[in-house]
Amino acid sequence: MFQRELSYESVQEDKELARTLEREVKMARNIQMKLLNGKKPELDSGEVSGVSIPARLIGGDYFDFYVLPNGKLRIVIGDVMGKGIPAAMLMILTRGAFRSASESTQGPAKTLTAMNKAIYQDLRTLGSFVTVLCADWDPNKSILTYSTAGHNLPLVVRSEEIVTIPETKGVMLGGLPETIYQEQRISLQNDDLAFFYTDGITEAANSNGEMYRIERLQDTLIANFSKDVHELEESVIQSLNEYTENTPQKDDITMVMLKIIHDSAKLTSYNSPVINS
Repeated sequence: MFQRELSYESVQEDKELARTLEREVKMARNIQMKLLNGKKPELDSGEVSGVSIPARLIGGDYFDFYVLPNGKLRIVIGDVMGKGIPAAMLMILTRGAFRSASESTQGPAKTLTAMNKAIYQDLRTLGSFVTVLCADWDPNKSILTYSTAGHNLPLVVRSEEIVTIPETKGVMLGGLPETIYQEQRISLQNDDLAFFYTDGITEAANSNGEMYRIERLQDTLIANFSKDVHELEESVIQSLNEYTENTPQKDDITMVMLKIIHDSAKLTSYNSPVINS
């Protein structure tokens, strides 16, 4: 009888623990979604947007915007190795490193270099890596400067064509302790679209295991080029759903868009970084 009662109490404790864990995971998802879906900067003559769809309740993809005192907009998108709660925790670590670096560095390459120095040891301790693409949009000069830490370069769509942009490469954050990142730049014209993404899009698979691939993504962007950024988001998501036939996704899906409307764009700041020139 005593053993039976003890077993019953153990089961009840397990159920309560499961309910507690479920509540905490939902709270973590709510926190993550608030961080990812915070206020976006407004461009007087352009549009920016970002969306992330985790494969599980919470994910390891990350994007962010940071308005600099010099009038530029800093954009970052990243993909943490792994999924679920561990990846989400590293995503928060990456976000903190980006925000801190953006307050004290000039340019995407120096930002990535500072981020790697800040979180390298933590990533090595945990045996993880983060791919990151950082870019600065200068609305006065119409120039996009970008640097990559093992991440996909952005796709640039112009007049319903994909523009070939200058290549640059860099090791993932957490790869090497003293990495110095490099950067490239491209001049963007009126109506150009810069599309940043994680490989959860191109590697999304249908029921036969066939991947969506970058060519299909390019075709989708070209076919919906005239739409605004929010409609474009929906078009990409719809295309993915149709191709995968709603097969459960295995990786987080994240995209960021910058669309140029006129020659000059002024940014409405929504944060207060300390220094940059």
